[in-house]
Amino acid sequence: MDRQAAWDLLCEYTKNENLRKHALAVEACMRAYARKFDEDEEKWGVVALIHDFDYEMYPEAPDHPLKGSEILKERAYPEDVRRAILGHADYTGVPRDTLLAKALFACDELAGFITACALVRPDRIAGLETKSVRKRMKDKAFARSVSRDDITRGAEEVGLPLDDHITFCIQAMRGIADQLGLAAVGASSER
Repeated sequence: MDRQAAWDLLCEYTKNENLRKHALAVEACMRAYARKFDEDEEKWGVVALIHDFDYEMYPEAPDHPLKGSEILKERAYPEDVRRAILGHADYTGVPRDTLLAKALFACDELAGFITACALVRPDRIAGLETKSVRKRMKDKAFARSVSRDDITRGAEEVGLPLDDHITFCIQAMRGIADQLGLAAVGASSER
């Protein structure tokens, strides 16, 4: 699994900077989970980077991620990678039967929601706390396109309490806050 090739694929299909940042946020969470679960960090990072690579070109279900999976197959990406990506969308009917697939599902919606929570704060992600994310989850008008049910089910599928999952992903994303556009003004993060 080659990160540069995955990044190039993402950039080939995805021109929107916010979608690229989303891929980076999910990658940060997935790499952290790979370390936690003693899994292949490069593979998990690549899966995160490319999980939505086709979304800008094929935004309608079921085209995304089905058309993307065909592109990945043509480019010789392994079946378990393609299945994990297909499984992050419930409507594909592909079960999340690996820890990789469960973690991708768990990190996808949550990374987007954490980003939304951080963007409305003056200190961005630096001071974001789990309790603030939980409070925002109760506000159905805030980031209304993010499925709170998917966030909750994701934590359950990876076998973690929701608060622990949120805290873990906030920490992972803080590590690349400047790349995500989430560093406080005048601050930078290290990778």
